[in-house]
Amino acid sequence: MENILEVKNLCKTYIVYKRQNNVLKNVDFTIKEGEMAAVMGPSGSGKSTLLYTVSGMDSMTAGESIFCGKNISLMSEKELAEMRLDYMGFIFQQMYMLKNLTLLDNIILPAFQSKNNKLSRKEKQEYGRDLMRKLGIIEAADNDISEVSGGQLQRACICRSMINNPKIIFADEPTGSLNRKSSDEVMDELSKLNSEGTTIMLVTHDLKVAAKCTRVIYIVDGNIKGEYNLGRCENQAQLRERERTLNNWLIELGW
Repeated sequence: MENILEVKNLCKTYIVYKRQNNVLKNVDFTIKEGEMAAVMGPSGSGKSTLLYTVSGMDSMTAGESIFCGKNISLMSEKELAEMRLDYMGFIFQQMYMLKNLTLLDNIILPAFQSKNNKLSRKEKQEYGRDLMRKLGIIEAADNDISEVSGGQLQRACICRSMINNPKIIFADEPTGSLNRKSSDEVMDELSKLNSEGTTIMLVTHDLKVAAKCTRVIYIVDGNIKGEYNLGRCENQAQLRERERTLNNWLIELGW
């Protein structure tokens, strides 16, 4: 598999009250096409900052993030915005949706904003419905966002992240505000997308979520302390053993 994301000597420093806060320090890692990689670590370790920086949502202080052969650190704001819209999908813990649009309209909005999406208006709407059907929320297509559950809303966010057929999905605590049942349902959908070829990089503190990923990257104080290759989870029966193995490895690293 080819590298879809290659990060080299990545540093991120914030200046707070004239003091330097080195959030990321010479971080190196790669994400291969078709992987589902989880980033874990203690609170304040730099997990979300890492996600935002490598995806171009936040600027880096030093280093490189090579996405599909292009160095995003050299791109202009306009180029970054177009790249994120056309080639990346994003899912957040807080489910940002426009209140004046239906669930379907929220999902297909990025398709209308993209210059790279050549589908007709009707085709974009039908593709949005196809995604909703696939994730089991088609019955809520014309609902307002206040009329659906948290689990349905997060699955709608997954649909929105897929509308322009991205090369990779970045997810920041995608199950963090959900109950266990909804969390499991959302992770099942992400796992299905990954098994169909979509590359995913997600931040999580949830062991059960990480156990469904193919690899775990553990970060502490802005440094990667270790990586654990779990491989693909073939069936539900494997999950308990994967969770136990991963838990033991995390404890060894001081989790």
